[in-house]
Amino acid sequence: MARRDVFANITAPQDGAKERKASAGYAAKGASRSMISSLNELAEKAALAETLSGERVVELDTAELETSFVSDRMGEDDAAYAELVAAIRERGQDSPILVRPHPTAEGRYQIVFGHRRARAARELGRTVRAVIKDISDADHVIAQGQENSARQNLSFIERSMFAQRLADLGYDKPTIQAALAVDAPMLTRMFSVSSRVPEDVVQRIGPARSIGRDRWIDFAQKIEKPSVKALVLASLEADGFDGLESDARFERLVAEINKAERPQKQPRNTGEWRAGDASVRAEFKGAGKSYSIALKSDQAAKFGRFITDNLERLHQEFLSASRTEER
Repeated sequence: MARRDVFANITAPQDGAKERKASAGYAAKGASRSMISSLNELAEKAALAETLSGERVVELDTAELETSFVSDRMGEDDAAYAELVAAIRERGQDSPILVRPHPTAEGRYQIVFGHRRARAARELGRTVRAVIKDISDADHVIAQGQENSARQNLSFIERSMFAQRLADLGYDKPTIQAALAVDAPMLTRMFSVSSRVPEDVVQRIGPARSIGRDRWIDFAQKIEKPSVKALVLASLEADGFDGLESDARFERLVAEINKAERPQKQPRNTGEWRAGDASVRAEFKGAGKSYSIALKSDQAAKFGRFITDNLERLHQEFLSASRTEER
């Protein structure tokens, strides 16, 4: 589907100077690596190295900023964030963040995208380079979602939960599709997961960055079963669960579900009987609803026919004994 042009005119020269190009090292390791390496669709609109047209890039005090009204991330990639902080400390902030005037707090701004860059600037005691654009709530969520799509660093479950939060806030499907740059069938799959997996379970698992769509859909289908949901909730509280990496948490839960669904082997009842005169030997084994007796020795055939001829009598004796035991 066509993507709304919410990125047009959001970057511009600061006091007539072109913005500094990001170095290769920063692009390869920093949080904006995908904003540089994978802006194939958005390069013409929001290239980080060159300015296009629109509002000025300004310096803002991070104390004036507030986060977006809808979250799109689950947890933080500590290693990647540390690389971002180091890159900004060494070379400065290569790409501006996007903010809008706060809708209810005069003199303050709400971050549309660039939360990590703003956080890094705050920790480094610096101002943050930003573009201020007066946009609606709908364009806010579209710009926020599309910027993350451009960087391609949100996992399937993060994107699904972001879609669910937008739906809970009352945004229609076309707006959510535009924010996530997905078609209607993909959005339906996202909702099939976000609507069935309890949010507290998702939060305990985390972003699970290597777990794709199909495995999450399978997990969502299974957790609808009350017994599986109870098993998952119990597994969340198991010793050592929270100490695992996010992907490993997902794998642990799937392993517990698969273990519970695996057919339980019936205990086998085996043994042997020998006649007092050793003329007949019987081997027997039972499992579930099956029980077999194998007769051995020279008298096996004759004794077997005797048992066959007396099965009705033996069965009646069995029923009589069973009723006596039940009293």
